Amino acid sequence: MQKVKFLIIRFSSIGDIVLTTPVVRCLKQQVENAEIHYLTKPQFEPILENNPYIDKIHTLKKSLQKTIHNLKYEHFDYVIDLHRNLRTARVKNRLRIMSFSFEKLNWEKWLLVNLKKDKMPKVHIVDRYLDTVKAFDIKNDNKGLDYFIPQNTEVNVERISETLTQGYVGVVVGAFHNTKKLTNEKLISIIDKLNKPVLLLGGPDDKENAEKIKKETKNKIYSACGKYNINQSASLVKQARVILTPDTGLMHIASAFKKKVISVWGNTVPELGMYPYMPHPDSEIIETKGLKCRPCSKIGFIECPKKHFDCINKLDEDYIASRIEELF
Repeated sequence: MQKVKFLIIRFSSIGDIVLTTPVVRCLKQQVENAEIHYLTKPQFEPILENNPYIDKIHTLKKSLQKTIHNLKYEHFDYVIDLHRNLRTARVKNRLRIMSFSFEKLNWEKWLLVNLKKDKMPKVHIVDRYLDTVKAFDIKNDNKGLDYFIPQNTEVNVERISETLTQGYVGVVVGAFHNTKKLTNEKLISIIDKLNKPVLLLGGPDDKENAEKIKKETKNKIYSACGKYNINQSASLVKQARVILTPDTGLMHIASAFKKKVISVWGNTVPELGMYPYMPHPDSEIIETKGLKCRPCSKIGFIECPKKHFDCINKLDEDYIASRIEELF
């Protein structure tokens, strides 16, 4: 039987790509003889490289023209555009095959951010991604997100500290935008209230800040920030008992592993549709409600536009610490 070849496109970010994994899985499992290809940026290939539902990964070249030229040789049947921007429009235009594009709801997002009028659909972005392929009679299998860690990147936490082998709290230090993440003062206050081992998680940009937090906390904690690649960091998330995280990629990775996730929200809001998707049922979203300035952006800023940063500063660290202890 002839294969049905799909090209799924999502260029960024870590979290967004993880959120597309139910589309990948459902297409592969529910469309007879489906062959799944995925186009993304080179830095995100490791997130997908071990996914058994993907037959081939394509990465953007420096020249989009060369990328498109290579894709033409694959003779795809359909393009599933889960990114939808000018670059994906060029890809679809040049490939000249039937395409299905994700509805980004930019107008609804603008209304929520600028006028505080919530016209967003009360559905998660994963379900909106799945709506993009409804023409293929795809149904949500309700298995959540996927993340497959290559075996050679699994981390033995004993090499960090034997203390961590009995269980630990994974604390995500950073986020791409400062107005999403907890301040050092908040993190230190929460960590000092915990009676559990803590491992700080983050990328190279968080390494220096993590060391500052380590020096200022009363408790002995450990940092993995900047020491591991994304798959290794995912392994550390997978092994944690509880994850404390802002709205960031590791939050979605934690959800993929059904971890107990305490997600803290700053300038963004869950109503934008990107809250933890099907994590452990005891997970909790914590935010400062009732602020007239929130959300101030659909993504984030370097600093609070109002200078008070109440969305983070008014979070109750006593409550957050107590919930971590309970969930541990």
